[in-house]
Amino acid sequence: MRSSFFGNLDAQQLPAGFALQNGKMLRVQLPDEVLAKQGSMVAFQGQMDFDYEGSGGIGKLFKKAMTGEGASLMRVRGQGLLYLADNADDIHLFYLENEGLTVNGRNLLAFQPQLTWDIQRVQGAGIAAGGLFNTTLNGTGWVAITTHGTPVLLDAAAMPTYADGQSAVCWSTALHVGVNRTMKAGALIGRGSGEAMQLAFKGQGFVLVQASEGVPVVQAS
Repeated sequence: MRSSFFGNLDAQQLPAGFALQNGKMLRVQLPDEVLAKQGSMVAFQGQMDFDYEGSGGIGKLFKKAMTGEGASLMRVRGQGLLYLADNADDIHLFYLENEGLTVNGRNLLAFQPQLTWDIQRVQGAGIAAGGLFNTTLNGTGWVAITTHGTPVLLDAAAMPTYADGQSAVCWSTALHVGVNRTMKAGALIGRGSGEAMQLAFKGQGFVLVQASEGVPVVQAS
């Protein structure tokens, strides 16, 4: 896997496609197609068509309806330069090399269509939203994610690692992910810390955590 977080994102050694115009804007070189968050286009040069992609099929549509996870996508075709952004959030690139990446759906900005993707539930989380259902991408190609503020990259192999479900942006698919509950009896009478449950990561891999819990997510019904 290539990323500026690992110091190995050399554009001259990787296929063209995704590049940062600046820290808050992604530049995509077409004629290749791209899947992007609906409404994330801020400009383009050339000739392009924008089609609603939805959730990517009946199975994913059902999962999205049940979980609230997964951004609505658009498929962009054409030739030229496409510029994407999302609320002026910081943008970071990953280049997958026949491997996987799990992304919080609210942080997924764009990816190349040759990557396969699905919505998966964090084991032990139950039927709930708030980052406990996430989008997993696999294959070889570019992925762009957003963070609210400057993130930190944590090595889950170094020690037990926990993150708020809203703050965990993406992580290695090789990690075992569960739920850590820290609610105490005092929380039942209004003396809780507000941090009753976190995602727990174990194994060889990384977790990228943003400096925000993001926009509150409504509980799925």
